[in-house]
Amino acid sequence: MQLRKTLLVGWVSVALLSGCSLFNSEEDVVKMSPLPKVENQFTPTKVWSTSVGDGVGDFYSHLRPAWQDNTIFAADRFGIVKSLDADSGKENWKVNLSEKTGFFSKNRPALLSGGVTAAGSHIYVGSEKAIVYALNSADGTVAWQTKVAGEALSRPVVSDGLVIIHTGNGMLQGLSEADGTIQWTANLDMPTLSLRGESAPATAFGAAIVGGDNGRVSAVLMKEGQLIWQQRISQPSGATEIDRLSDVDTTPIIVDGVVYALAYNGNLVAMDLRSGQIMWKRDVGSINDFIVDAGHIYMVDQDDRVMALDTQGGVSLWRQSDLLHRNLTAPVLYNGYIVVGDSEGYLHWINTTDGRFVAQQKVDSSGFLAAPIVASDKLVVQAKGGEVYSFTR
Repeated sequence: MQLRKTLLVGWVSVALLSGCSLFNSEEDVVKMSPLPKVENQFTPTKVWSTSVGDGVGDFYSHLRPAWQDNTIFAADRFGIVKSLDADSGKENWKVNLSEKTGFFSKNRPALLSGGVTAAGSHIYVGSEKAIVYALNSADGTVAWQTKVAGEALSRPVVSDGLVIIHTGNGMLQGLSEADGTIQWTANLDMPTLSLRGESAPATAFGAAIVGGDNGRVSAVLMKEGQLIWQQRISQPSGATEIDRLSDVDTTPIIVDGVVYALAYNGNLVAMDLRSGQIMWKRDVGSINDFIVDAGHIYMVDQDDRVMALDTQGGVSLWRQSDLLHRNLTAPVLYNGYIVVGDSEGYLHWINTTDGRFVAQQKVDSSGFLAAPIVASDKLVVQAKGGEVYSFTR
């Protein structure tokens, strides 16, 4: 499998990888597939759009909105956080988490990177400065902020009275939901070279299941941060450092006692929740989160093929290969369709039955990096430039 070589200047040299020289001048560059021609079967309706700061710019960040109680919460990398009415896009409140440096000086950006997560009466967001913020969802005031072990790149996950954070240096930490105090820290280990980004944990039965940069999936007891089991799903191999990357940056999914997990340069696997034992595996890799729904797995692989597989053995049901190397977002399931965004700012709507395109629309010239979300009957997506859009089918 090949790394998305269209991103050598962007993701790899600037943000995606932490490391040294990886490529030689003779390396071929994979070209982005041309935009497929689609005869729209319907036209999604834009309900509203509004700006939330400056977005993430050219930085590799999966910062994306959250939805709760008919409210959209969205943030930009520099520190702006907004609460928006889900029906109209009207602003309820706005805060700026950037650091004030003086009357005549520009504020230092907060470098928000992990989130946004809405749970209970708070919203949570982490930063590249290793700070996790809890904001009161009613007015945006800071309820607490905590310094964690490293960059908070993954989405905070709230469960069992804890806010679980997976940091960029391979630490999993449990913070008190009430006041942010660190309750425990688990070291998941990490290799010298890894992709930029961390798996957000899935939680079930008092355990946090999380992927690591070492190619393993770990189960951690949330009460005290104790490791229950680890299972390797990706084995480093190949002639180059890129080929040997084996990060599990996707969020595992737990359904009926089965853990589904996906690695870069690795495998899609189904594991027993209690023991971590592998039930089946399929040779396919990705850095994008995936979907498990009604016995089907929907995913975007690392070459930007959109795929559907069966949960019973990972048998391939269909594959859509007309979007290769368009740097797709993770998929979302909306109104019976798979929707993905791409780096040129298009949304692609795909039939879940056969993988055929049913609609396509140009939305924002800055492009998409973070996956859309479903907010009741609406599809909400945030562009790299900071604009947030709401659509209905």
